[in-house]
Amino acid sequence: MLTTILILLAFGFLSGVTTVLFGFGGGFVTVPVVALVDSMHVAVATSAAVMVVNSAGATVAQWRAGRLRAGYLWPLAGFIALGAVLGSFAATFTGDALLRALFIAYLAVTIVDSLLRRGFLARQDASPRPLSRATRIGGGTAIGAVAGFLGVGGSVMTVPLLRRKGLPMADAAATANPLTVPVAAVATVIYAFAGNSTGGGQVGSVDLVAGAALLCGSLPTIALLRRVVNRIPDRAHAIAYVGLLAVALMAVVLE
Repeated sequence: MLTTILILLAFGFLSGVTTVLFGFGGGFVTVPVVALVDSMHVAVATSAAVMVVNSAGATVAQWRAGRLRAGYLWPLAGFIALGAVLGSFAATFTGDALLRALFIAYLAVTIVDSLLRRGFLARQDASPRPLSRATRIGGGTAIGAVAGFLGVGGSVMTVPLLRRKGLPMADAAATANPLTVPVAAVATVIYAFAGNSTGGGQVGSVDLVAGAALLCGSLPTIALLRRVVNRIPDRAHAIAYVGLLAVALMAVVLE
């Protein structure tokens, strides 16, 4: 048990790093590690709960640092929340093996898209462009649905979206944090009330012990790293984002 807690603390630290640098909220770190000791459903549910706290804390930190792009937050956040309701509810009726397979497929597609489609590894526009109405409504709903279904927070879709609209990586990742909050909050509520508890220390499908250990590692890290983001070269930041997705993909495939 002590070994498991120490592992969760270490991965909590890593989730704090990914929250600040990439806007993930920790989803791509917490899902694989919790899935090692429990079911995929519990991993996704616990990931969502951790992301609520991580993303909210990072949002405050990034706002104080002046990196949030308010013009991209609303009404995109509202449609993301709507999609998250649909995706999270659907996940409670999905088999564990299928959920894992879809998680792997989603990561693989995102990595290939980021590498092959222009506008992510290198900025194509000198000045950011606004989101279209269709992107805010259709794109926001789709982001929320996929993120809620897989427990990944949505940043893996919002960061590439904002990046291709011309935002620097630091600002795209920062703005992804508040956009992750509605996904994580909706998913947590649904998993807590609609999920099935498989043991002690759980509320629905949310593992409170694992979540607490992950947060003990992530929250201090978020507080410490918020000053570092602007020091990373933009292209190196984008390459590191894709690299982390590849590591998460390998972790889930090989577990």
